[in-house]
Amino acid sequence: MYRISELAAQLNLSRSTLLYYEKKGLITGKRQSNGYRFYGEKDLQRLRLLQQLQAGGLSLQECKDCLDGKLDRGMLQRRMVQLNAEIEAKQRASRLLSALLGKGSLRAWHQVTDRVAPDAYLDWIKQQGFSERQALHLKWLSKDMNQHDQYMADFMAVFQGLDRWGPGSEEDTVKALARVPIVPTQVVDIGCGKGLATIILAEKTKAQVVAVDNEASAIEALKQRLVEQGLQDRVRTECASMTDLPFQTGSFDLAWAEASAYVMGFEKALTTWKKLLKPKGCIVVNDLVWLTDTPSQTAVDFWHQEYPDMQSVTLREQQIRRAGYTVIDHFSLSQQAWANCYEPLRSRLNELKPQMAESTALADIDREIGIIDQYLGEFGYEMFILQVD
Repeated sequence: MYRISELAAQLNLSRSTLLYYEKKGLITGKRQSNGYRFYGEKDLQRLRLLQQLQAGGLSLQECKDCLDGKLDRGMLQRRMVQLNAEIEAKQRASRLLSALLGKGSLRAWHQVTDRVAPDAYLDWIKQQGFSERQALHLKWLSKDMNQHDQYMADFMAVFQGLDRWGPGSEEDTVKALARVPIVPTQVVDIGCGKGLATIILAEKTKAQVVAVDNEASAIEALKQRLVEQGLQDRVRTECASMTDLPFQTGSFDLAWAEASAYVMGFEKALTTWKKLLKPKGCIVVNDLVWLTDTPSQTAVDFWHQEYPDMQSVTLREQQIRRAGYTVIDHFSLSQQAWANCYEPLRSRLNELKPQMAESTALADIDREIGIIDQYLGEFGYEMFILQVD
């Protein structure tokens, strides 16, 4: 016979737990004439069996049901499914914690987090010690804090020697400029890259042009090109973030942004850059859009990861009007604009593959080229010529 304190010691349980078990009918104590409650060997072994069943993740009531009758196989099967789901969730949590400690990949977590909380996630990346430029590269390119430095080194090894870092052509730039309904005198080229559009803006207008990019190597390449073409007095360069441009309100009558608005989000870019424009100023901006209502699922899945905010032309026009602009005109970039970017890129990629076979950056670029080869036409870059209302 065991007093309650002795039974508790045998089972490593508290007195209150045993009293609760007795209330639930799991054990039955007998009060002696001296007032003490005593429990028998049967109670002790019943509770030990209970503990063995609890080790399977069963609730107290489920354990009692097992003790009082035949095993309910349906209940056990349901509990097994629930337990496996809990184990999988804990394994995911373990992998995430390990990755946050620098021992694994954060890519899958990045893609989900960036989709559900893009602004908060970008701010959090900066809090981890990344500059704004690095944070934007991480958001759009490497997608993994742990592998970011190696990824960007590989990425720049591919792109550093290329003139175009996105689709474009002189013909499309000239075509868009011809449809601007004002004669500009002050122009800003936002996200200018190596300045191919910047040169055209300087050559085809009499305006003073300011070219802005946050990639110092691109700005240096543009400066060299300006000197070679004698345009250094017409164009001023700024190495700055497009999210925090160092210009006064109303500084320009034309803003130009080819393949750059996506970095800060199309709607946010329109709203932010509008402050730079004079009354009735214009902006020429392009964006990757769906050109069909029934795109292939493979293309949808790819761009859902790479550019979750990708929309139709109609929806972009609605957003443009809400932002306070009139759509003067719009057109899709030509096939040549895509070839100008992706044919040199394909050649450079093939050149580097033998010595960089394990590179994640090269694999990402190769996959994008494959999507463009197969599905271009279902999507494309749309050039919008807009004027402030």
